[in-house]
Amino acid sequence: MSESFEDILKQVNEIPTKKLSVANAQDLPVMEAVAEAKAKKIADPILVGDEEKIREIAKQIAFDLSDVRVINEPDMQQAATTAVKLVHDGEADMYMKGALDSKTFLRSVLNKDVGLRTGKTLSHVCVFEIKGIKRLLFLTDVAFLPYPTLEDKEQIINYTVDVCNACGIENPKVAPLAAVEVVNPKMPVTVEAAQLTKWNEEGRIKNCIVDGPLSMDLAIDPEAAKHKAGAENRKIVGDADVLLFPDIHAGNLVYKTIVHLCEFKNGCILMGTKAPVILTSRSDSKETKINSIALAAVVAHHQHRI
Repeated sequence: MSESFEDILKQVNEIPTKKLSVANAQDLPVMEAVAEAKAKKIADPILVGDEEKIREIAKQIAFDLSDVRVINEPDMQQAATTAVKLVHDGEADMYMKGALDSKTFLRSVLNKDVGLRTGKTLSHVCVFEIKGIKRLLFLTDVAFLPYPTLEDKEQIINYTVDVCNACGIENPKVAPLAAVEVVNPKMPVTVEAAQLTKWNEEGRIKNCIVDGPLSMDLAIDPEAAKHKAGAENRKIVGDADVLLFPDIHAGNLVYKTIVHLCEFKNGCILMGTKAPVILTSRSDSKETKINSIALAAVVAHHQHRI
């Protein structure tokens, strides 16, 4: 079971090296991360974009491209289409954004002919290793779905459980979060959290333990849970693996609070697609990009096995 990104990197070393298709790879921070990922045998990249610029950057960072496939496609949109088609056709196992805007990148993901659409809801899963917490935390959705419906949340749980399973966590504890731990019809997110819990108990949502609604402290802090009334009847008492947020506002606020106030490592992928999608931002560190590639690799391996 992975308790840190070091554990995930060890997992990567035990599986066949995955192919990574990078759309518009002529981006210095992305190339730096991809070069290190290749050096660490996390992934073998296929670089699609402006070949001249790609080789200029490679030379700048001493990235040897002698055994790296480079596909010259200077047009940004066509480069994304070419790169995603590699994954669609099985020539690559995961798809990563380079020097293009997120809208164009996502358009390629959803391309009806060569993209990675499944007809299901897409969802962002962020995995955190936070100092002081002796397990990985899986946050969803913090960046993609503004107001997920009850059915969206069911799919989000399924995706995130797959990510947990890929990381060696076999029966993750999922906390649908709210401001309170009791069902209040005036607070719809608590009603939805209770329904998700019921579906889990009935076997509709499988391979995990769902317990909600839960407040954040009851979900992640065992000491706080000791002082909560009724905690003895809960299935999660400060030991949640997955934090399911009611909407993007709650998720994004918690995400940015961790990023700016905690000592952490993280990696993020987009799920609900035929293969893992790495949608990092320019502000993400090289380590976060490498962690995201490693996370995508173990998820891709897991998906090929099931």
